[in-house]
Amino acid sequence: MRAIYQAITPMGSLMRNTFRWILVLAACWMASSFAIAAEKIQVTTSFSILGDLVRVVGAERVSVTSLVGPDEDAHVFEPKPADAKRILASQLLVTNGLGFEPWLKKLVASSGYKGTVLDASNGVTARKMPAEGGSGAMETDPHAWQDPTNVILYVHNIASALSKLDAKGTETYQRNADAYVKELQALDGWAKSQMNAIPLQKRKVITSHDAFGYFAAHYGVTIMAPQGISTEVEPSAKDVAKLIRQIQQEKIKAVFLENMSNPKLIGQIAKDTGVTLGPALFVDALSKKSADGGSYLKLMRHNVFSLAAGMAKN
Repeated sequence: MRAIYQAITPMGSLMRNTFRWILVLAACWMASSFAIAAEKIQVTTSFSILGDLVRVVGAERVSVTSLVGPDEDAHVFEPKPADAKRILASQLLVTNGLGFEPWLKKLVASSGYKGTVLDASNGVTARKMPAEGGSGAMETDPHAWQDPTNVILYVHNIASALSKLDAKGTETYQRNADAYVKELQALDGWAKSQMNAIPLQKRKVITSHDAFGYFAAHYGVTIMAPQGISTEVEPSAKDVAKLIRQIQQEKIKAVFLENMSNPKLIGQIAKDTGVTLGPALFVDALSKKSADGGSYLKLMRHNVFSLAAGMAKN
């Protein structure tokens, strides 16, 4: 009996020691995971498209939240107290700039935020457009991301801002930015080939608000819309009637809604002109992850493909 006990005891001791080591290793792994999570750069972006760009550049080194989420309209966004808390808890606030977020300055002031603020559009050559209301004044078009070559500037600005906050991650941010720029360049080349396949006289599109100025200038497309730059202002009956006459005269069949727009107005225009609406376009917001506009690259591919198909019918 003693011999059996002596044989078993060392084995039991070995098992107990092995179990202790497993617990120690598990505890170390958990502690390391928590440390990595705690060290992530906390970033808040003004809207979902910027959130996607920051996640691509920052990858596992950042934690990102967007004030205006997928399928939401930043033009009519109304901040809540919780949004001020989000900003205050951030190390970096990324905005579009160019007047896109008129509500943000007051929100930042009310939050007491003293951290870094980045206008991702720094360096973009801004376009000017007639202001709404027919006054003859000009205002800045903020939708610069509709041209992928502008997004290259966005990406470099984001990588630079993250590197200043997290020097250890500089190599990661630069590597991710460089890889993404190659994807943007490939996207731009493909988009140009799609647009160039459409005869110039057919490159005319009706959308629910005038957010495609940069896209139109870059790819040689004429965009018409019943609303101006912002979705806050309703078009006049005179403007809508003028647009309907133009659709009928030029026989434009490429008519599109946007994923965060009110469908009533453009739907009525389509009904009055007998035009069939094309697929919803993604303009100021991503869609949910599983949909066609779940990332910036997916958004642009969907829009280019849809616009080209619609214009081919003109």
